[in-house]
Amino acid sequence: MSRRIHIVVLLFAAVLFTGCEALKGFMSRDLADEDFIIGQLYVDEMVRETPVISSRTLAEQRPVGGRSNALGLTYSASDNAALYEAVASWLGVPYKYGGDDRSGIDCSAFVGAIYNEVYKVTLRRTTNDMLRDVTLVAKRDLQEGDLLFFTNSKGKVAHVGIYLKDNLFAHASTSNGVSVSRLSDNYWQSHFYKGGRVNR
Repeated sequence: MSRRIHIVVLLFAAVLFTGCEALKGFMSRDLADEDFIIGQLYVDEMVRETPVISSRTLAEQRPVGGRSNALGLTYSASDNAALYEAVASWLGVPYKYGGDDRSGIDCSAFVGAIYNEVYKVTLRRTTNDMLRDVTLVAKRDLQEGDLLFFTNSKGKVAHVGIYLKDNLFAHASTSNGVSVSRLSDNYWQSHFYKGGRVNR
């Protein structure tokens, strides 16, 4: 009887050791980015907010005066039309953690895609890593194209968006997908961390 118990314990230990090694191998092979691994524990919280624009239909119906861009926002000659066109083309794409295409995208991948398309700049993949791509700026100094960083309820920087104008920013929201929100919204105002100007 004791021999059987001994064999069972050895088998259990072997399975446990093999399982741990397999897990380590998976993490080192497929999830080499430490921030991505940690980020999985802090997936963006479900945000409860009403975006200003969450679909192309809303953008088209938005009342405007003067010239308007693809988001239905008034603009001037100094505004970057390509930025608004690019954001509008992503409107309504659903949020998906780890997603990076039009079938589903997360906040940092969305920001990265817009920056690559509009500014021909490649940003780091995760929100935390993007902090290394910018020079931090105060909210009062925000300019079109600046990145906006937000914390979650645990105080971790966990969300990023792109500032447009007039207190509006574009992002991939957990509750609304790619949309345009107001920075003065209660949720975003209370979770705002810093603005960041991309180093080019």
